[in-house]
Amino acid sequence: MTTSPTTAALRRTATAALTRLEGTVPAPAARALIAAGGLFAIASAFLSWTWTARFPGDLTVTGYPGGLQVLTITTAALLLLQVLGAYDVPLLRSLAPRGHTVPLRWLALATLATTWFTLIAIAAELGGLANLTTGGWIAGIAVLPAVYGALALPEDRRTTSAAPAPAPAWVERLQVTLLAALGLAVFTYGIDTSYGELFEGFLIAVAFSAAAYLKSGLFEHLATLLQRQRPFALTAGFVAAALFPLTQNNDHDANVGVNILIFATVALGLNIVVGLTGLLDLGYVAFLGVGAYTAALVSGSPYSPFHNAEVPFWAAALIGAAVSLVFGVLIGAPTLRLRGDYLAIVTIGFGEIFHITVQNLDGTSGPKITNGPNGIPAIPDISVFGFDLGTAHDLGPFTIGRFANYFLLMLIVTLIVIAVFSRAGNSRIGRAWIAIREDETAAEAMGINGFRTKLTAFALGAALAGLAGTVSAHVTYSVVPDPYVFAGSTPPNSAFLLAAVVLGGMGTVSGPLLGASLLYLIPEKLSFLQNYQLLAFGVALILLMRFRPEGIIANRRRQREFHQDDETATELPAQGGGPGTVSLNLDQAGA
Repeated sequence: MTTSPTTAALRRTATAALTRLEGTVPAPAARALIAAGGLFAIASAFLSWTWTARFPGDLTVTGYPGGLQVLTITTAALLLLQVLGAYDVPLLRSLAPRGHTVPLRWLALATLATTWFTLIAIAAELGGLANLTTGGWIAGIAVLPAVYGALALPEDRRTTSAAPAPAPAWVERLQVTLLAALGLAVFTYGIDTSYGELFEGFLIAVAFSAAAYLKSGLFEHLATLLQRQRPFALTAGFVAAALFPLTQNNDHDANVGVNILIFATVALGLNIVVGLTGLLDLGYVAFLGVGAYTAALVSGSPYSPFHNAEVPFWAAALIGAAVSLVFGVLIGAPTLRLRGDYLAIVTIGFGEIFHITVQNLDGTSGPKITNGPNGIPAIPDISVFGFDLGTAHDLGPFTIGRFANYFLLMLIVTLIVIAVFSRAGNSRIGRAWIAIREDETAAEAMGINGFRTKLTAFALGAALAGLAGTVSAHVTYSVVPDPYVFAGSTPPNSAFLLAAVVLGGMGTVSGPLLGASLLYLIPEKLSFLQNYQLLAFGVALILLMRFRPEGIIANRRRQREFHQDDETATELPAQGGGPGTVSLNLDQAGA
């Protein structure tokens, strides 16, 4: 990937500035400054930061941190753990396999960003800096020693890190269990944030912290650990996800979790088409609509023309997936001989045709099947072996509500889709998809039937979207045409699904899951973005293409393709020495 002259100039400027800072303080003193700054930041969070409780979170109480102050404590605590690792404290030195300097810089910036974001938000919302108390000013200043110490710390980056030696099986499984619990805690905290400022601070803290551990090499070691304990890790992840409904005390947050799983599952299906095969499908949401309408028609709804033909849910799910697969074949057969932009235009056309068709099957413009713009309402809840998902159930001290029931059902569907994606991607047909993505002409020259292989990907992706659509119809009680468009103010839409795949990481399993979670949660929590969703998507994708074009969770091969120049630039100074070796590594942080 070629670096632009402007980017190169900015990088040289940043490198020169850091070079001048490096070494101005001896390493022991720099670490002491970082530790002191972290402690000061934690202590300042116990002071009141504003005079009035009009700012969300009530930051007026001394001795009891609340709201955004908790995020300052969290990032400062992570900074302290990292600096203790730099002092070679047992169990903590492994936090930075590639060196401690860069992650210390990012965590110091995380503490600075979360603290100053809170102070700026107080001043902006309450009408000026006069609304900050002495504790607020102390908090803003307290973190500065940590930032200066981190920037002045000598560079200790290692370009490679040896894989950790395997620990006893029970130790590794304990580590995997703790990782699953941590993931559940972070996800639950993000969904439970009750106001926009807290969610924005949460995103800032997570982004900077993730950048720190990405650059430290810790994520690579964790990936190796999860690969060694893959069956146990999958089980732990499933159990952690299944415990999510037990952490919720209202249906709204459980409903958010259900919708995230639905859209993440559909994004995984699109990942087969876009991520593995390299086909740009801009009308994919129509397959979700096919599955939803199919399930609604055979659900027993009194507004369905086939209300007398009610079938069990398992049959409706199979029918919805099968009908979507047929539509995928019918649309793909005449169009998949096209490539690039021409295929994208045709898929947009298919999406619009589906939207217009279901709007006109209202008994006036066409046969009365979908009730036109009114859709099919009053879809009954699913009953599985006599277990009514629409009724709350008690599980010991916990009450499992309607959306919690559907969350567990959708979790099973998501696992099925993940299994299909993983098995197909690692199979012979999966390798053929990747070959076509890399170079279709070369793949056909090697004997791969390009048209048949692409049609298989298109049909399988359509079937998985249809399967998710059958659950979506019952969750929402009704199916209407409005969501099934290329772009809209609320998900699902094709632009949302494509952005989830690209943002999360094409060709990976966890990438679309993360991308869909972020793209659904951000407009949900930040209400002012709901009318600017496409603008937010555009800005996010532009930043992503610049700083991490392979996505947040990168496929290893695509990561090396995009960062060949960066790897070469890193290796040359390491071999020959000289200036330019100090870097904050902003361009690859993945934040």
